[in-house]
Amino acid sequence: MGRVIAVANQKGGVGKTTTAINLASSIAAAEVDTLLVDCDPQSNATSGLGLVKDPERINTYHLLMGEASAHEALQKTELDQLWLIPAHKNMIGANLELVEGERRAFRLRDALAPLRDRFKYIVLDCPPALDLLTLNALVAADSILIPMQAEYFALEGVSELLDTIERIRASLNPDLTIEGVVLTMFDDRTNLAQQVTAELNRYFGEKLCKTTIPRNVRLAEAPSHGKPALVYDVRSRGAESYIQLAKEIIGHSTPVQEMPVQDVERAAEAEEKQVVNAPRWKRWIRERNKLTTINILDR
Repeated sequence: MGRVIAVANQKGGVGKTTTAINLASSIAAAEVDTLLVDCDPQSNATSGLGLVKDPERINTYHLLMGEASAHEALQKTELDQLWLIPAHKNMIGANLELVEGERRAFRLRDALAPLRDRFKYIVLDCPPALDLLTLNALVAADSILIPMQAEYFALEGVSELLDTIERIRASLNPDLTIEGVVLTMFDDRTNLAQQVTAELNRYFGEKLCKTTIPRNVRLAEAPSHGKPALVYDVRSRGAESYIQLAKEIIGHSTPVQEMPVQDVERAAEAEEKQVVNAPRWKRWIRERNKLTTINILDR
């Protein structure tokens, strides 16, 4: 059964779509079948993976309205093991059309149910608002990943989001958990960033991701080329950070077992000999002389 992760925050401009695209791409690059679902009418995740905006193409709107199946909506991407269900601006109408609909909050969950055995990770890119689109995503999700900036207003936004999560747990999705909080556009040189990080660490503890995403020009340029960062420039700090975040997220459900030192050395030596068959981003990390690889999932 695949794991569904909603990337959500009621506050706009915190890097939700960038995180959704690059997290899904990094997991897929580790040879894990992954699906990215664009739930935002702005459809930036769709264009960020190189698909032009096409109103005639089956998209998330058709899933919500019951007009098509999720299998029909699947689109291939540049990465072999990453698929996309695109969005379009006509999804704005779903907020009005679903108001009187039956099971209006469960439409996306029902539509994605047949795909959960096919994909090990399904990442949902949510719009920056608490509307029926976001509600559908949170009801469909097993967990929520919260991107946020290390700023005061971002702290206020997270407190409102946590209140929303509690309400959804109480009435619609009691199993919804917090996957983590990840700091984006992070600059650890500022006192404010360090203070906000300390506050978040006190409140969230282990739920605060160890990986932070720095401000990075290559990360900002990649969507204009319709590519995730690890395809556009795998050596950039942004791409490396999302690869580390993917390792951290995968580790939540498949923890790495510690081995004796001798076994670690033998495994590292064997991995060097088999580098041709190694998952792609393991190979990319090793080019930077970092033997920081893990076994992702048994295939």
